[in-house]
Amino acid sequence: MTAATESAPQPPVAEKRPVSVTHHGHTRTDEYEWLRDSEDPKVIKHLEAENAYADAVTAAQKPLRDAIYEEIAARVVQTDVAVPKRSRGWWYYARTVEGSAYPIHARVKAADTGNLAADWTPPALKPGEPVEGEEILVDGNALAEGHTFFALGGLDVSLDGTKLVYAADFTGDERFTVFVKDLTTGQLLADRIEGAFYEPVFTPDGQRIVYTVVDETWRPHQIKVHTIGTDTAEDTVLYQEDDAQMWLGAAPSDDEQDLVIVAGNSEYAETWIWEGMEAGTEPRLLVSREERILNSVAPVTVDGRRQALILHDAEAPNGRLDIADLATVTDRSTWRPVIAEHPETKLNSLETTSTHAVLSVRAETTPRIRIFPLTALSDEALASGTELEFWEPLIKDAGDAPVAVEASSNSFEAPVIRLQKASDTTPNQTYDADPATRECRLLHTGPVNNYSPEDYVATREWATARDGEQIPLTVLRRRDVKADGTAPTIVYGYGSYEISNDPRFGYMVPSLLDRGVVFVTAHIRGGGERGRHWYLDGKKLKKENSFNDFVDATRWLIEAGWADPKRIAAFGGSAGGLLMGAVLNQAPELYQAVLAAVPFVDPLTSILDPDLPLSALEWEEWGNPIEDEEVYRYMLGYSPYENITKQDYPLIAARTSLHDTRVLYVEPAKWVQRLREHTTSDKPVLFTCEMHGGHGGASGRYELWKDRSWEYAFMLSAIGITQ
Repeated sequence: MTAATESAPQPPVAEKRPVSVTHHGHTRTDEYEWLRDSEDPKVIKHLEAENAYADAVTAAQKPLRDAIYEEIAARVVQTDVAVPKRSRGWWYYARTVEGSAYPIHARVKAADTGNLAADWTPPALKPGEPVEGEEILVDGNALAEGHTFFALGGLDVSLDGTKLVYAADFTGDERFTVFVKDLTTGQLLADRIEGAFYEPVFTPDGQRIVYTVVDETWRPHQIKVHTIGTDTAEDTVLYQEDDAQMWLGAAPSDDEQDLVIVAGNSEYAETWIWEGMEAGTEPRLLVSREERILNSVAPVTVDGRRQALILHDAEAPNGRLDIADLATVTDRSTWRPVIAEHPETKLNSLETTSTHAVLSVRAETTPRIRIFPLTALSDEALASGTELEFWEPLIKDAGDAPVAVEASSNSFEAPVIRLQKASDTTPNQTYDADPATRECRLLHTGPVNNYSPEDYVATREWATARDGEQIPLTVLRRRDVKADGTAPTIVYGYGSYEISNDPRFGYMVPSLLDRGVVFVTAHIRGGGERGRHWYLDGKKLKKENSFNDFVDATRWLIEAGWADPKRIAAFGGSAGGLLMGAVLNQAPELYQAVLAAVPFVDPLTSILDPDLPLSALEWEEWGNPIEDEEVYRYMLGYSPYENITKQDYPLIAARTSLHDTRVLYVEPAKWVQRLREHTTSDKPVLFTCEMHGGHGGASGRYELWKDRSWEYAFMLSAIGITQ
């Protein structure tokens, strides 16, 4: 860094220990790879020095940080309760208490009066008031006591309602301890399962627990079964996935009678079923990976027999829905069409109740729900050739602003469908949709203090990319902010893994908007907003489209008058951090500041080493640079760490966590060292490392507010807003 004065804080300078590696005849030298050893006291000392340097440089931002934190705390209704959801005779819900960082999960007995409408109407629980008959399932605050980190990795109640299983992470590395609780006594059982992954579940008999185990690269690779009351050393492996490019997961069918096992990646999947989850039986194959298709299978009962709804992409990139007898589903010639592919509608996922199918789709860039009765899948109905009729609730009256409608893990026996409706300006809303009457009942609108939705507006805009593609943008602002070229602007992007940034009310964002900021989400290629092709055009050997889209979107915002060209900040996290790094190398002059959270900025080093967490699995997203020289050369051309040059970089902050298992802390640690060596500007390059957190940072809502306040203050200060 140039023009530094003796009185200004000085950044830590890591020792150089060059290490060279050669692939495809090309040699790369890395002076900072030694920072990977988190057990080395010198590494920890260096990380602590980085935190101290960032604190010193941003010390003047503390009043702004404090102000933002107080605004967020005042805006949030801290003592609140979610709308209860009924399942097997109980109403389940989560509630929060002011001063407590974590939710409390609880339940209360449901009534069965014979009046279906009354019995399925959620009880009107009042925040902060005692609930008669309440049973506490998990109190996150009690579990977190004495720990520097806590995260809940799922909970499940046995079908008979007498036992609870839950997973807890106390370090941030997403390796969980599984506990079992007797709900009749409120006492924990002696069973402990260490090193499990997310979402343990009971078998239907409530005597066994199904859980997932990760391998040394943090890839889920085994489904195991534990019998309650036995030593975990006796746990059996139900299924093992040995292909390093496949991610393994399992979940009960919607009626909770079978276990559906899926091994897959971003391009194809294999599905198995463990029927009845009975001891002594084995899973059987439903759809083979040899088909080379993405697929998900939902067992259903239609015409009195067990059938399978298959959502897949065979010759249909946006997806199609077929049905087959569960006994013969392995033979694709038995699949019968239900819904054909549509070029403008992406079929995303499916769940069922005892009477209806709930299909999640993406149309016009946002999610929506389509509901149809299972009777429409009868042999007679399908043979008639009649086009399937569905109900699409809550979209018709949504207006022009982008809106997302999504299903909310419905109870199988429910006569209504629980839906969530979200927009960028209106607090999230919960509905019960009755498919019999096609009426939606609003149950709850998220309470927010000091906020009036009518003061804000979100619009869908379209920027033209350099290759002519149209990039959707969400432009969020106060209603009185005009496109006159004077507004400070923050641009956010992600653009990987077909993940879409859908409309969602952010209770912290008004702290930006109320300071006159235009907050823009660039829905760049690599995401899923415009269907499967939008994703495919932003991965592997087309990855640079993502970076180009973000830069082109920023330039469009300037041309359209939404952004003051001298007051623009950008931010992204994880794969969005890679985006930030690539954008910085391509067009640093567009931004006053760039914030990269848990940034994947050294992808070539990571993906070239299959022993590192998730590296082999990433080949389907980025390509395999070990075996394919073209992929190697392409990644070499955009990797943020490899393409830092002598140029004026803006103010930069990289943020990470020591125990992140998805993007290791070493990537940004090395990146900032190289940036400081090469930048020709006098703008600081900052790096912070949360020493007790994971991929999502520190745990608990109050720590989240502190983190966001830091980030907002960093960006606001850079674009001329200091209070």
